[in-house]
Amino acid sequence: MGDIVIAAYRPKPGCAEVLLDLVRDHVPDLRRWGLATARPALMMRAADGTIVEVFEWCDGAIARAHQHPDVLAMWARYAEVCDYVPLRDLAEAAQMFAQFVPIDPG
Repeated sequence: MGDIVIAAYRPKPGCAEVLLDLVRDHVPDLRRWGLATARPALMMRAADGTIVEVFEWCDGAIARAHQHPDVLAMWARYAEVCDYVPLRDLAEAAQMFAQFVPIDPG
């Protein structure tokens, strides 16, 4: 068992589509590199356009990711097109039952 994480990526102006492409490739790439489990990942969009992703890292993979050149390059691409935001910054997080729009992994 690994660690399940929830990440929120707020696109920078004009970068929503590029961010969406990155998120769609994110977990498949992590799996290819042996860093994410086969547990189904979820992608969804908040009302303000922030993309929320839920996935599971393999046991010990978070530490390994910080040394993996492909992951570091991927994170650099993310930094160009989005800001990472805490869940509490999403309006949905204030609701008893937070609702998001599902994103097709397409």
